[in-house]
Amino acid sequence: MSGDIKKIVLAYSGGLDTSVILKWLIEIYNCQVIAFVADMGQKEDLDGIREKALDTGAAKVVVEDLKEGFVGDYVFPAFRANALYEGHYLLGTSLARPLIAKRQVEVAHTEGADGVSHRATGKGNDQVRFELAYQALAPKLKIIAPWREWHLGARQSLIDYAREHGIQVAATQEKPYSIDRNMLHASYEGGILEDPWESPPEGMFTMTVSPVEAPDAPEVVEVLFEHGDPVAVNGERLSPAQLLAKLNTLGGRNGIGRVDLVENRFVGMKSRGVYETPGGTILRVAHMALESITMDREVMHLRDSLVPKYAELVYYGFWFSPEMKVLQAMMDETQETVSGTVRLELYKGNCRVLGRKSEMSLYQRDFATFEADQVYRQQDAEGFIRLNALRLRIQALLKQGQGGKE
Repeated sequence: MSGDIKKIVLAYSGGLDTSVILKWLIEIYNCQVIAFVADMGQKEDLDGIREKALDTGAAKVVVEDLKEGFVGDYVFPAFRANALYEGHYLLGTSLARPLIAKRQVEVAHTEGADGVSHRATGKGNDQVRFELAYQALAPKLKIIAPWREWHLGARQSLIDYAREHGIQVAATQEKPYSIDRNMLHASYEGGILEDPWESPPEGMFTMTVSPVEAPDAPEVVEVLFEHGDPVAVNGERLSPAQLLAKLNTLGGRNGIGRVDLVENRFVGMKSRGVYETPGGTILRVAHMALESITMDREVMHLRDSLVPKYAELVYYGFWFSPEMKVLQAMMDETQETVSGTVRLELYKGNCRVLGRKSEMSLYQRDFATFEADQVYRQQDAEGFIRLNALRLRIQALLKQGQGGKE
């Protein structure tokens, strides 16, 4: 393989996989490897990661703060669409991958690299997400997927390789599960979590306290939205990343946003994932509450019918596809009237709506009241019902005419 590729940009995190991959790429491809580190709000020692990459042999380390772009350009658009995969997953990892891949490609162009590499295994979704983005943005770059090339077929093999090459890693036989964290969520999979009957250990969680240990008094929070995007918490205007961080703090200390899910991977197998999404859970509940008073019924129902497809596109990795562009435009159009404030109660893992208000509200008390009103003629409902029941009456009459036989 030596000579085929001159320089590779590796999406590097400093964990077990990417540390081993960095060393392996240098040995096998005999070329320079640039470690690209994306700061997605994972709250890690980035200086330490930089030093570790250099110690492992990286020719250069590029560290970039992508938090604001991640939340504003990827998380918020998905939340405008109420995206949710298989009824539970708020797509924390799925939304991060296209941005990392995009910046990785841009670094490759800047540095004159002819190859890009990632840590995703041949069994997972991330390989698809990264490589669809690479090919959509830079089809001429060579893609190197070590997990599909090397002989290291298991996590323990990687741990052994790291020890043999003097690479310090956090993963051990006692704590072998994989962790991925960014501003939106933390996810855990593998190791002891591969048995779907086994409960996740409490010490595993990093963003939330156990609902059992959460405060005994509820906490009330208000979120202000403008055109579908949250812009303020408790009256304080914040940037996208600052706002999500604030809600993560509030949700985390109240045990909000834990999910234990067996999901269907794109490649065809089922996989168990445990997730923490405290701020995102609050945002979704608040956003849907505001939509309930500001969005037209038929627009909402049409939009809701497309949410599974939207979430599937994100989960599968088609963020840069033409169909995604069309869907996002449609989702954003539905948000023109979604402005207002939602008040919520956070209490021991629960997020409950207490109230919602908006100057764009379609909720009119004069029409909805059970008290006396001057704007709605209840007699009109008789004709409405008879017309909607007409086809049902015709079918019933036909059956009766046939002696009740079907």
